[in-house]
Amino acid sequence: MIPGSPAYLKAQRADLLRFAAGSRHELGFGWLDETGALDPTRPVELWITCRMTHIFSLAKMAKEPPAPGGPDADQLAELAEHGVDALLTHLADHEYRGWYAAVGPDGVVDDSKQAYGHAFVLLAACSALIAEVPGADELVALALTAQELHFWDDEAGLVVDQWDRTWTRLADYRGVNANMHTVEAYLAAADVTSPAFGSDSVWYTRAGRIAARVLDWAEANEWRVPEHFDSAWQPLLEHHRDEPAHPFQPYGATVGHGLEWARLVLPFGLTQAATDLADRAVADGWAADGADGFVYTTDWSGQPVVRTRMHWVAAEALSAAFALHEATGEERWADAGVEWWAYVDRCLVDHERGSWHHELDEHNRPAGTVWSGKPDVYHAYQAALLPLLPAGFSVAGSIDPGGC
Repeated sequence: MIPGSPAYLKAQRADLLRFAAGSRHELGFGWLDETGALDPTRPVELWITCRMTHIFSLAKMAKEPPAPGGPDADQLAELAEHGVDALLTHLADHEYRGWYAAVGPDGVVDDSKQAYGHAFVLLAACSALIAEVPGADELVALALTAQELHFWDDEAGLVVDQWDRTWTRLADYRGVNANMHTVEAYLAAADVTSPAFGSDSVWYTRAGRIAARVLDWAEANEWRVPEHFDSAWQPLLEHHRDEPAHPFQPYGATVGHGLEWARLVLPFGLTQAATDLADRAVADGWAADGADGFVYTTDWSGQPVVRTRMHWVAAEALSAAFALHEATGEERWADAGVEWWAYVDRCLVDHERGSWHHELDEHNRPAGTVWSGKPDVYHAYQAALLPLLPAGFSVAGSIDPGGC
């Protein structure tokens, strides 16, 4: 099969679902190792449970045919329902509301209330609601309430980052990563709260306000997105210089986020800004040190800092290339998608054990310095699904009810 062809993408989706089904844990969805087995040393994390719930909801709607040994339609529905149930029970804080960042067999492991994880709760809830998963309506209501009461800062037009369990102490740090995924979640909320006229939704308006602030910062910074800020929303450009490969807050410009933002601002009609973001990310990141692949981060002049190749960056490059080709009609984006799918198949797809290697070194050899195992199929599955869908606010909202 030709990488990126319809048959190839279908096979990719099926295998990713087969691999992801192994993440089912009694408390939600757990961390998978390189072989697809649950890692017993890791707790059940909110963001992973949400991402898996989102993906299984998408697959339920897409009516994906199973791979050998993979989940069939009934099993996909059960996995999505399991995720919703876990978010309503094990991961939910029934005393103070909201969701714990991580739980384990012996109880709560991390009781902080994180904007990043709560954005994924809302995304998973909206996808599950569109997929008609039982309990999703309650989950959407709870997730929207948390956004309204605790995370949305109307004066800033952005979301704050992290609270303590009781919602009384707010961390000084502000992050664009959490805001990026909040845009994704608010666009999904626009689909479920005002499906006929999603742009009339308050959540669409708020997503647009976030995007506008971030684009202002990016444009002023040669389209490299500042990621880290203090409580007054002043950029912290040297944040984590001493820990440049941080998995969630790395130093410098994160190439994959430039690509991800490029896709996420298209629903606001910001095609030129999306193009500028993607062009900068590709120029800085692709084969920046002579070898194929996207480097993880650069400094503020565009020089590579962490040369590790992350699977999610390549996946977001593919999603951005498809979306930009659809939005602009420029063949260069289709050509880029062909090149990047060939790279993904050659270097990232684990043809023996399934899923994608989550991290490669600068020579495109499997590594694990930032991410161990293969805990996540969210980016890869969406990259393989988006070419089937028309443009829309959210991935779930773009799926035909009759399936793909």
